[in-house]
Amino acid sequence: MRMGGEQLALLKEIMKLEFALVETALYLDTHPRDARMLAEHNKYACQLEMLKKQYEQKYGPLTNQGMSRCPWRYIDEPWPWEIQY
Repeated sequence: MRMGGEQLALLKEIMKLEFALVETALYLDTHPRDARMLAEHNKYACQLEMLKKQYEQKYGPLTNQGMSRCPWRYIDEPWPWEIQY
């Protein structure tokens, strides 16, 4: 299944930020006093929250956790393995 260009670009940006958050969290586990990296981590977290809200308002939920409208939209296509990047 093919996604529209704007939807796919937004999804890719979300994935990049999620990756950055995992990496900065791992770094902060071993360098907990690095204030600069903590600021970067928090910046990524804020950006991710904003992009997820934007995505879900336009295209529906990214996960089955959280609020949903009726009808239940999490099962709508495409499933993650069906996306052609």
